[in-house]
Amino acid sequence: MATLTERRVDLAREGFWSRVGFLIRRYPLGAAGALIMAVFVLAAAFAPWITEFDPLSTNSRLSLAPPSAEHWMGADFMGRDIYSRIVYGARVSLAVGVGSTALGCAIGVVVGLLSGYIGGWVDLVVQRVSDILQALPLLVLALVMSASLGPSLRNTIIAISIPLIPYAARVIRANTLAVRELAFVEAARAVGMSELRIAVRHVLPNTIAPLIVLATAQLGSAILTEASLSFLGLGVPEPYPSWGRMLSESAAEYVRTAPWLVIFPGLAISLAVFGTNLLGDALRDVLDPRQRA
Repeated sequence: MATLTERRVDLAREGFWSRVGFLIRRYPLGAAGALIMAVFVLAAAFAPWITEFDPLSTNSRLSLAPPSAEHWMGADFMGRDIYSRIVYGARVSLAVGVGSTALGCAIGVVVGLLSGYIGGWVDLVVQRVSDILQALPLLVLALVMSASLGPSLRNTIIAISIPLIPYAARVIRANTLAVRELAFVEAARAVGMSELRIAVRHVLPNTIAPLIVLATAQLGSAILTEASLSFLGLGVPEPYPSWGRMLSESAAEYVRTAPWLVIFPGLAISLAVFGTNLLGDALRDVLDPRQRA
């Protein structure tokens, strides 16, 4: 006979899967986006087990080999397996996308919280700097930063994260301005809590939900920006397999004779950006009560 604890676990498990099923039915496009991103994450995590060839090994006999049973997506001009390079390239794209988005949002949270909670000249200076950063397109500012720092994985993450800071800061600031005037913040001041503790413990948690939506949407932009930088030779350098560099190496010269060199990396970039956008839209609907209504 099942114990009370086992019954509670079963009920919680059934409730979890019922909520998941409801969300899938309610937001089918968001579920599709989550599935696409899950495929990329699993491919990046289990790349050594789902690929047969080394993405960096060359074979002159396989130069420009078309897709076949052995090489599902063909080989490039150096005889490297395209499928292996795309799977391992998911590691680079996700590392840059997640790293730059996390770094940019983390700095943006601190800047936006200080700007919205302190106000005064701090808010004025932060907003003017944000206006300057947002005046330039994301790709242009990332190009400037990447050219200044030099091509490397770490520098690419930093170069893409800096343009994302003002977007996160603006979201946090706007919510901080609204939350700091609520009654529970005044009550926390009345009992003698410090301003730092109020800002971190009470104001910040109430501003995170819009940031999650923004971070998911910016993840797709970060992946696309990394591919653009690598295409221009300013992103992730060799020997890392990057989707943008794969396009750069083959787009101009082999697009007519070996179109698979362009189709498959371009499809991977498009699916990654498409999946993050669908997931971001669904998260916005789930986390925003006005959208749900």
